[in-house]
Amino acid sequence: MIKLLLKTTFFVLLLTSVASISKAQIGYDYAQYDFGLGGNINGVYGDAETVTKTGSASISFTYNHTPFVNYVVEVQAGILKGGDIHSKSGRYFKNNYTAFVFKGQLQAGELIDYSRSGAANVLKNLYISAGLGYLMNDIRDGNINRVSEITPGFVTTGLDKSNELFLPIRLGYEFKIFNQYNEPSFKVDIGAQYNMDFNDNMDGFDAGKSKDKLIQYSIGLKFAIGGVTSYRKQIHY
Repeated sequence: MIKLLLKTTFFVLLLTSVASISKAQIGYDYAQYDFGLGGNINGVYGDAETVTKTGSASISFTYNHTPFVNYVVEVQAGILKGGDIHSKSGRYFKNNYTAFVFKGQLQAGELIDYSRSGAANVLKNLYISAGLGYLMNDIRDGNINRVSEITPGFVTTGLDKSNELFLPIRLGYEFKIFNQYNEPSFKVDIGAQYNMDFNDNMDGFDAGKSKDKLIQYSIGLKFAIGGVTSYRKQIHY
């Protein structure tokens, strides 16, 4: 009888300990992988005299080293456009582009103590990211004008199709939505991204002293897809 009582007591204590440990981990767990879908508003600041806003779509895969340190692989496809054939230079282009981007992302929550401050708890999802991009430009027949109608003999050279590298720098905010276990299972990502072309053919024109720049404003949805692990501090407050 004493042995049975001891065994029962030990079993109850073991279950209590496991329950306590499990409860203590609520709010610490997160998924290591996210799948994302997004949309961008694009503006090319290059050699064309006017900027036209266009759209593009993206898909992404994120590895979450921690909830606040992320590595993102992204594919974009869409249109870049600008210029006017009736402008002084006559430059006009429409680029059906594809881009591949890899970037590292650091959120404020990795650096600050957000457990005692409501303001810090909001700021923890603010992030900055940078990386490297590969751009595939595809300006098709009839989608570019190089000859000025106003200035006789004025022609702008460049490439209709080219592949080049660019530097993406992004500032954004990630709204984390938690499930019943206080794990961030769904995220809404908004941000602004500055992309500096290492060459000068994003708009199909090779002119001027400065390289082309692409400014993007974007919104994305990210879905946790598995690989749950634990963080060193509570994520949800």
